[in-house]
Amino acid sequence: MSIENRLPEAYLQRMRRELGGEADAYEASFCEKPFYGIRANTTKFRVEDMKRTFPGQLTPVPWAPEGYYYPAELRPARHPYYYAGLYYLQEPSAMSPGSVLPIVPGDRVLDLCGAPGGKATQLGMRLMGSGVLFANDISASRAQAMLKNIELAGIPNVYVTAETPEHLAENFPEYFDKILVDAPCSGEGMFRREPSMVKDWEAKGPAYYADIQQQILRTAVRMLRPGGMLLYSTCTFSTEEDEENVRKLLAQDPALSLVPIAPRPGFSDGKIPGTVKLWPHKIHGEGHFLSLFQKAGGSDSKEAAASKSAKCSASKPGRLPEEAAAFLARLPEKYRKLTSLQVKENIYLLPEDTALRPGLHYLRTGLFFGALKKEHFTPSQALALALSAEDFSGKVLYPLEDERVIRYLKGETIDTSGAEEDGPDGWNLICVDRYPLGWAKRSKHNLKNKYCPGWRWQ
Repeated sequence: MSIENRLPEAYLQRMRRELGGEADAYEASFCEKPFYGIRANTTKFRVEDMKRTFPGQLTPVPWAPEGYYYPAELRPARHPYYYAGLYYLQEPSAMSPGSVLPIVPGDRVLDLCGAPGGKATQLGMRLMGSGVLFANDISASRAQAMLKNIELAGIPNVYVTAETPEHLAENFPEYFDKILVDAPCSGEGMFRREPSMVKDWEAKGPAYYADIQQQILRTAVRMLRPGGMLLYSTCTFSTEEDEENVRKLLAQDPALSLVPIAPRPGFSDGKIPGTVKLWPHKIHGEGHFLSLFQKAGGSDSKEAAASKSAKCSASKPGRLPEEAAAFLARLPEKYRKLTSLQVKENIYLLPEDTALRPGLHYLRTGLFFGALKKEHFTPSQALALALSAEDFSGKVLYPLEDERVIRYLKGETIDTSGAEEDGPDGWNLICVDRYPLGWAKRSKHNLKNKYCPGWRWQ
């Protein structure tokens, strides 16, 4: 099928005017197959270990130090390490926003339009367990999918919400150090990979999204503390959605300035100096636009910024039921010192930067510790993925090649005879090599499988 039959003529004509002599190369890129990306979860898995896991099959993504290309036939989602949350599969150009926003441990970070969670997991990984990540999406169903990806990545210091930007801003004025607005857009940069987006473009077009993006950006700025930084990104090439939104935002808010994004291999200059575009005819990947802003000020401490927000609704550590408290006592101090919150039968360990607000739609408040049923405690799947093997005394270590690894992931009862570190009766952390997968309840040599049913190997 010719490119004229795949893309709207109005779109092609616009791109030919904008790209000039590069238009032929851009159109030729639609004849190439999409590129596949994999990003190491460096809180669990070193880049060197990932390269050893897939020897000779990975090549670096130049704008993301933990990102790699992989061949389609590799199928890394059919590997036990995927179920251990050691890496995330992500389109290569989509790794650029999370690598450009300058996150440091201890930051308060908001991913405002976060689903399905690829960028949120990247931001959370860069926090290294310190500070707090707010991962939000206005759609509860999309936020639920994002939650699974975040918990699979083992990110403990997180709040997952399904809220409008306006409602969040009412509760968190000038609260966040870093904000990512990867806004809904017309999707021109994804036409090759997702041809279905062409129909949406024809039905709505850039003008429809530009208004939505402006509203989201103005609201996001209200949540950015003085001195904080906001990254605005899209997966479209539309000047109306990209550079024009930058100009409008700068004109509307004199406290904002544009921070030039440092050049990296594969980055092209946008029409405004300091902004970046990624073009599919110049890189191995799809299209993206990036712009970075900073709010003036910054003399206030984070505590002063937090005082401007609504008060937290969970103040003092809860008193855990006996069985849950005994389980928590087996974990490292960094978990024991966290505030606990019980909501009906579920118990959560809140980040040190406790940021609960009444009236918000939370899907997750911190680390889901576990559930109480008739006073019996069951640790959560999220907790297992947040731990390392060294964090828990009762564990079973299976080597990668052991067939019981796949049987465990399928939900089967397991005989532990011969496994390394044959643990005591009761709760055992099941690991592939030294990477946790989930829980099982031991009785002698039999492990009653407690792996999350919705996560099982199919």
